[in-house]
Amino acid sequence: MRAAFSYHRAIAPMMWMLVALMAVEMLVVHALLAFWWPRVALVLTLVSLGTMAWLVRAIRSFRHLPVLIDGDRLVLRAGRLRSVTVERARIAGLRATKWTHAETRAREVLNLALIAFPNVWIDLAEPLAIGRRRIVAVAHRLDDPAAFAAALSLRS
Repeated sequence: MRAAFSYHRAIAPMMWMLVALMAVEMLVVHALLAFWWPRVALVLTLVSLGTMAWLVRAIRSFRHLPVLIDGDRLVLRAGRLRSVTVERARIAGLRATKWTHAETRAREVLNLALIAFPNVWIDLAEPLAIGRRRIVAVAHRLDDPAAFAAALSLRS
């Protein structure tokens, strides 16, 4: 059985605000820069537009790439930006207590909440290698953390 859990309502609004701030910055700074160095302003504008398009594509992927509980595995995603698959046997538990900002910033924690504060914390029984990092916990910001916790406990 497969269950999907969205996170776009929790994360996307803050990311859209970042896009809006980028647009304002681009209009103001690049217009002023164009008075003194038009070529530099053009290059900077093209790079900014490319970055903005990349960010919009990433935000739109949040809706289409949800977190999945698929049989014996858990697929945790942050759109097209990051994805990690964790076998159910590797999950030590879902932490219900609150955690600090310092804990979410630790190198051994994979924070998929991006610029939001996580509301789901998954402790791993054994570390998971992701590149050169060894992950012991995954944090995420889901739209319905209670339903996720219930589905995860049903599948144990």
